[in-house]
This record gives sequence, C-alpha cells and structure tokens, in this order.
Amino acid sequence: MADNVGSKVTYFLVGLGVGALVGILFAPKSGEDTRDYLAKKADEGKDFAQRRPASCGSAADELIERSKEVAGRKKDSISAAVEAGREAYLRESKS
Repeated sequence: MADNVGSKVTYFLVGLGVGALVGILFAPKSGEDTRDYLAKKADEGKDFAQRRPASCGSAADELIERSKEVAGRKKDSISAAVEAGREAYLRESKS
C-alpha cells in the first residue's frame, strides 16, 4: 500500500512540474527572464532532491528502531507466556 501511495505522489509531483513548465513557457516574460527563472527552479529542485533521501533515511531509521522495540516487548510477552505454560504443565504433571 505504501508503494501505491508513493507512486501516486510521484505522479502528482511530475504532473505538477510539467504543468508549471508549460505555464512558464507560455507566460508573457522575456526569454532571458524565463531562462533565469527555470535555472533557479532547477537548482532548487536539485537541492530538494539531494536533501530528500537524508530525511527519508532518518525516518526509516526511526521506524526500524520502533519496530525493534515492539518486537522486543512482544518477545518478552511470549517468553513469559511460554514460561507460565511450562510451569503449569510441570505442576499438573506432578499432581
């Protein structure tokens, strides 16, 4: 499901970029102004693309750490349940 949401967001962003580019190309500005504007936006896009993996990586690391904590708690619960079952079995088998 996460892949589906990610692909929809990607398609939206690509469509947004294409729409903005078409709008800019047909805008009533001089060619030089338009080229300067496009160069500036391309640099901003490059900077965003370089920052994005770092923020995704930190979010993924946080998710992994939380998953490890939950798994550890569940492991402790299961171990306690197994031990309680073992003790109950031993009590019943001695009776």
